[in-house]
Amino acid sequence: QVQLVESGGGLVQPGGSLRLSCAASRSISSITDMGWFRQAPGKQRELVARIPTDGTIIYADSAKGRFTISRDNAKNTVALQMNSLKPEDTAVYYCNALSNGLYYWGKGTLVTVSS
Repeated sequence: QVQLVESGGGLVQPGGSLRLSCAASRSISSITDMGWFRQAPGKQRELVARIPTDGTIIYADSAKGRFTISRDNAKNTVALQMNSLKPEDTAVYYCNALSNGLYYWGKGTLVTVSS
C-alpha cells in the first residue's frame, strides 16, 4: 500500500507555470508506474503523463511540449512541471501509482488557470 499527497496547485495566469509535487508514503523505486491525471469540471479523469520505472515517459497530446514529469526515487516524489498554462488546463490534478497490480490515488490538487 502507498499513500500519495499532492501539492503545488493554485491560481496562475495564462502563460504561467506551476510545479506539482506528489509525495509517497514509502519508497517508489519498486512502484511500476507513476503518473499524473486530471479531471476538469464535468469531464472524465484523463491521463496527463506517466513515468514507469523503465523511464518510458508518456504524455497526453495536450501536455506534450509544455509539461515535464519526473520522479526522484531517493526522495519518493514525482513532479509535474507545467509551463505555458492555458485556461483549459484548469482541473484537479491527481497523482497515481500502480503497484503490485493495484492503483493508488492521491486526493488531488486544484490548478486554476485564469486571468
